[in-house]
Amino acid sequence: MPRNYLRKFIPNPEKLKKNKALGVLGSQIYEANLWHLNRKSVARGFLNGLFWAFIPMPFQMLASALLAIPLRANIAVSLTLVWITNPFTMPFVFYFNYKLGTFILGNKDTRDFKLSIEWIWDKMEYIWLPLFTGSVVAGLIAGAIGYGLIIFLWRFHVIKRWQQRKHR
Repeated sequence: MPRNYLRKFIPNPEKLKKNKALGVLGSQIYEANLWHLNRKSVARGFLNGLFWAFIPMPFQMLASALLAIPLRANIAVSLTLVWITNPFTMPFVFYFNYKLGTFILGNKDTRDFKLSIEWIWDKMEYIWLPLFTGSVVAGLIAGAIGYGLIIFLWRFHVIKRWQQRKHR
């Protein structure tokens, strides 16, 4: 089962308490339920991590970790999924988010697009609203799909295991 494999990589709550750098996030970060691999916490971790992966902002991982606490989401899953948008995928994801935002807002598309930092900073006053609108919508959709998919797959796996046991 993938859960047993993933357990090797998830830190022990006792080890976490020894890490003084995590103390900044408060004592709730050490709660064992935030690190368990169960259906609901992993699904919430997918929802949280996928949402923040689509938001163009610095410190996405910190935002994901802070929101995982009140959501009761698995922190390790949330933080891992934020890395879907890495330096290689960011231009493609954020360009898609911008196009989605222009479609939603009904804005005219800028045809003189150039992939350069100078062009982006020069046009920021025009592109920020479509970019963030598209990012929030894409993040919510991706998070909802991830949440539903994990709930479904986890349930399917449990039913399949029960049927195998019953058959034996």
